[in-house]
Amino acid sequence: MVLAAGGYPGKYNTKDVILGFPAESTEDCKIFHAGTSLEKGRVHTNGGRVLCITALGNMVLEAQQRAYQQAKDIYWHGCFYQHDIGYRAIEREQNK
Repeated sequence: MVLAAGGYPGKYNTKDVILGFPAESTEDCKIFHAGTSLEKGRVHTNGGRVLCITALGNMVLEAQQRAYQQAKDIYWHGCFYQHDIGYRAIEREQNK
């Protein structure tokens, strides 16, 4: 899942402080920085597509839920992400 800056894909803000990063990384969920910068020890937005969260699970639904769980605590002014990521893969998996 991609967490994006408000206004993306058009004009978007930068330099917003990103809050709520998890204290520890886990083996089943990773956060990748795409449009970020580090200033004075704080992570700021520096692009339209700001973060990407990737998670593992035994099923696609489980992976999706882990990514959403990780994303729910991360915040900056104007942050948004789609809430329907992976639904096609989940549907295919459930219809097997």
